[in-house]
Amino acid sequence: MSDPTEDFAAMFEASVKARRVERGQTIEGTVVAIGPEVAFVDVGGKGEATIDIAELKDDEGRLDVSVGDRIHAVVVSTAGGLTLSRRLARSAATDRQLEDAFRTGLPVEGKVERAVKGGYEVRIGRQRGFCPVSQIDIARADQSAHEGRVYEFRIIEYKDGGRNLVVSRRALLEEQQQANAAEVRRSIVAGAVVEGRVVSVRDFGAFVDLGGGVQGLLHVSEMGSSRVSDASHVVSAGDTITVKVLRVDDDKQKISLGLKQLTDDPWSRVHETCSVGQVRAGRVTRIAEFGAFVELEPGVEALAHASTFAPTGRSGGWSAEIAAGATVAVEILSIDLEKKRIGVAVLPEGSARAGFTGASGGDIVLGARLTGKVERHEKFGVFVFLAPGRIGLIPMSETGVAKETDIARAFPVGSDVEVEVLEVDPSGRRIRLSAKAIQEARDADEVREYNERAEGPATGFGSLAEKLRDALKREK
Repeated sequence: MSDPTEDFAAMFEASVKARRVERGQTIEGTVVAIGPEVAFVDVGGKGEATIDIAELKDDEGRLDVSVGDRIHAVVVSTAGGLTLSRRLARSAATDRQLEDAFRTGLPVEGKVERAVKGGYEVRIGRQRGFCPVSQIDIARADQSAHEGRVYEFRIIEYKDGGRNLVVSRRALLEEQQQANAAEVRRSIVAGAVVEGRVVSVRDFGAFVDLGGGVQGLLHVSEMGSSRVSDASHVVSAGDTITVKVLRVDDDKQKISLGLKQLTDDPWSRVHETCSVGQVRAGRVTRIAEFGAFVELEPGVEALAHASTFAPTGRSGGWSAEIAAGATVAVEILSIDLEKKRIGVAVLPEGSARAGFTGASGGDIVLGARLTGKVERHEKFGVFVFLAPGRIGLIPMSETGVAKETDIARAFPVGSDVEVEVLEVDPSGRRIRLSAKAIQEARDADEVREYNERAEGPATGFGSLAEKLRDALKREK
């Protein structure tokens, strides 16, 4: 049990210290405890003071201070201890208090009485003040919308003993926004799922307010599993959406957001719906220099590489055969689930599989005679397009032309060439061809046909000469 004498001495000392502080004086202190109705503030040698809890809340009723925070306040009573206020009520503000508020930056309550040229007339205590239209809000609004409202203001000019006051509401709103922004930023970390309001929509994405004026960018590429060409088709200004924080760059003050990450990954089902060799329909989403992207299902795109198209003899000529937005039939050539990549070949219309009249994968077997198109030349041979995704090589030794021959003129890119399959691996990807074998086979066929047409045994040169002379005589 404490000594009553000591308790009385402490109370007396606190009372004396309290009497040293005058009403209207601005003091600084530290919040040491927050109760249901009042908070306790340590004001140093002046003792401990109380402040109404309502004065520590924002417009939405949330506490905007915590234990340990430093605050500035005005002494409104010294009876029975110090009672503080963070703002001056417009009905109780004296000229002295207004001057103190100007010097310390303490907010004052004021009523917007009417709109005037360039701003508003504001009543604060017995004084009238002026608030420029640019200082009434963070976002400019209709002037008449503020008339009759009571706001907190900061005095930014104090002249003629308070008879000429210039006040700002915007300064307080910005400070509050900054305080809220600091709190919001502490909660925004990579991986967090947060709610925000769409502020604006641009070609490249949408800016989302996460609270306290803190904005993040929801890029168009992160809006959906399927490719999104127009952000306005997904979100609109004013929408409240739930997003995932992807990256936070504190140095650049940039926050990247995602929407598609909150839905199931469509690639998780690819192993069930796609297989190599499968033919299926797809939609061409875009054409790139190296190939065409084809959407097989929402969120799953495949690449038809330029090399899978039949050569045309013109650089990039393949791109004229396909258009973005078209629905095409494709054959799946490869699947890499780890890298989320699918390789396909577009099948021309009208073929046995989807319009292709050339060789199919199953036709490319040892000894087969095929017609393909010359794709390109290399020092070691000629590459021939046989079917979508099936490219064979004619080694130089199998071209059937002399070494000094211009191979590009003998086999123009895009021209048809008949070949025989000399070798093909089980996967059908490595194919060795021969044009010489076709020519040799043709020569052999011609010799056989000639022998079959010839009558009787082979005739020597002497007999042939005699027959020629007889024919000439008959003509004479």
